[in-house]
Amino acid sequence: MNKILLMCLNFFRTGLFAVGGGLATLPFLHKIAEVHPDWFTVDDLTTMVAVAESTPGPIGVNVATYAGVKSLGVFGGIITTLSLILPSFLCILIIYNFWQKYKENDRVQKAFAALRPAGLGLILSACFTVFMSAVFPETGFNWHCLLLFAVFFILLQLPKIKKIHPIFFIILAAVIGIVIPL
Repeated sequence: MNKILLMCLNFFRTGLFAVGGGLATLPFLHKIAEVHPDWFTVDDLTTMVAVAESTPGPIGVNVATYAGVKSLGVFGGIITTLSLILPSFLCILIIYNFWQKYKENDRVQKAFAALRPAGLGLILSACFTVFMSAVFPETGFNWHCLLLFAVFFILLQLPKIKKIHPIFFIILAAVIGIVIPL
């Protein structure tokens, strides 16, 4: 199959089935990285997640754009990005019309309530994947990353610390990474 068509199909499928937002695309993107490492590797994905979390835009869109540009140039980046967002656009149009008609229906309410924990499961799975690739990279166990994760996790549980803007922690982590190579 033509490479551009294969990439578009993979990213369209990711956009279609990743219910729950940007982080929910991670399990699908991880699978793509395993099957097509010439597009992007699992290490690339981990780096892209870190960059995507500290820049505007959804993770899936950033990864689709990166993979498309890396493999096929600017045109590839545009096509793969459109492939990823097209299912969401179409689904929202359909859901909006459906929702306007049936939003008071008990079964519809129950269906949407069941989507929340399913989306959470996808997000937690993605978090676990990112955690494992950061703490256990191909080079072995990285205790610096585990320590940094633990410190940030514990700090962010404190009510006063939670009030600090997230960009502060992103910049702090970047400075730590420069000063103490992980």
